[in-house]
Amino acid sequence: MDRDDGQRSRRGRRPPPSAYQRAAGLLVRREHSRRELKRKLTARGVEADEAEAAVERLAGQGWQDDGRFAESLARSRAAAGHGPLRIRAELGTHGLTGEQIEAALAACEADWAENARQAIARRYSAAELADPAKRRKAAEFLFRRGFDHDSVRAAIRFDADTDL
Repeated sequence: MDRDDGQRSRRGRRPPPSAYQRAAGLLVRREHSRRELKRKLTARGVEADEAEAAVERLAGQGWQDDGRFAESLARSRAAAGHGPLRIRAELGTHGLTGEQIEAALAACEADWAENARQAIARRYSAAELADPAKRRKAAEFLFRRGFDHDSVRAAIRFDADTDL
């Protein structure tokens, strides 16, 4: 029942959520890296040391894991048609170690050349790739998506030499 003076009844009053509760609420929605979780908490007005303690507590309980986050992000980006160079760079922005990044890419078990071929097949027909200008555009597209030279070469050659 609402009052005219703008106050809620006693049942409607709740204390503001703690840093731990806020962090847990963010993790319920999706995986977050430690750096990302701390940044989001401080952006919501949580003190830096309190955010650090909440994230440490969640990590200790197994709710937050940078390795699991990295694997999840790598699989998601690979499925979306991104290459290993772009995924590696994105994982680096989350404050992950080189070992965590390499482990995530290895756990992804993606065939990068095949992923590049599929990305090209969705965008270009074999007839379009017969045109050198279109083949160059296709290669540029794959480079922007984060594929390496060998994968790009294999994808362009594969689609140009075979009928889709």
